[in-house]
Amino acid sequence: MIRALQRWFDGDVGYSFRTSPVAIAAAVVLFVCVFCAAFAGWVAPHNPFDLSTLVLSDARLPPAWYAHGSARYLLGTDDQGRDILSVVFYGARISLVVGGVSVILSVLAGVFLGLLAGFRGGWIDSLLMRMCDVMLSFPAILIALLIAGVGRALFPDARETMEFGVLILSISLSGWVQYARTVRGSTLVERNKEYVQAARVTGVTPLRIMIRHVLPNVMGPVLVLATIQVATAIITEATLSFLGVGAPPTSPSLGTLIRIGNDYLFSGQWWIALFPGLMLVVIALSVNLLGDWLRDALNPRLR
Repeated sequence: MIRALQRWFDGDVGYSFRTSPVAIAAAVVLFVCVFCAAFAGWVAPHNPFDLSTLVLSDARLPPAWYAHGSARYLLGTDDQGRDILSVVFYGARISLVVGGVSVILSVLAGVFLGLLAGFRGGWIDSLLMRMCDVMLSFPAILIALLIAGVGRALFPDARETMEFGVLILSISLSGWVQYARTVRGSTLVERNKEYVQAARVTGVTPLRIMIRHVLPNVMGPVLVLATIQVATAIITEATLSFLGVGAPPTSPSLGTLIRIGNDYLFSGQWWIALFPGLMLVVIALSVNLLGDWLRDALNPRLR
């Protein structure tokens, strides 16, 4: 594994990354965001979910570089007296986990169905592509909103884990179509090449041909699409949370924090919505910049 990563970094892709200031800056910013979110328990100055540490008198304090009483709130506090900086770190963790897991599930489902449709063809291809056409007829956010709303209606007393499961499932079901269509198009090209025909002649099973031979040659576009779709999934999760059908209020994501801050935006407490929104923009922008670099690195003809 280490040798494979070293060969990759020393190859054309690694050289493209080392010579791209935008890609390096985006990677550094994304690493800092992911690190702060993953280790929020150590990086955050306060624990916003520890009710014993909350002081209601500190609610809606503006950003200040000085200590207020015995506490310091660099980015201010929200309506419950929670430190905005700490809440943003914990909220980014939820958004990144939901977005990342949703993309992984979408990739697994889309790649499998795309391989099956492109390699087998016939009625399987027609059925799966008609399903893709139906899914593409509706906006992804509308599909996710519908599934999340139905899930909450069917399980009104669901625990947080089930609510997160419904949220991840709704985003995944609205995102697998692009992977399926991309893989299917690449598979249609690869299945007629000589190495696939040689594998068939030697008696290799179709499943082994798809996994061992066709799949590695169609993963380039999938990696680029998955990188970009991470930002889309995070924004979708934030939108659902902003609309009230996303992450539960007890575990607020960035979208929930923006919705809470929106209630106080016109009252002068702008920092409650601004800083979670900036965190969301920074994460989405850095992921998109990395996706653009990866697309150019894997296909130099696009430059």
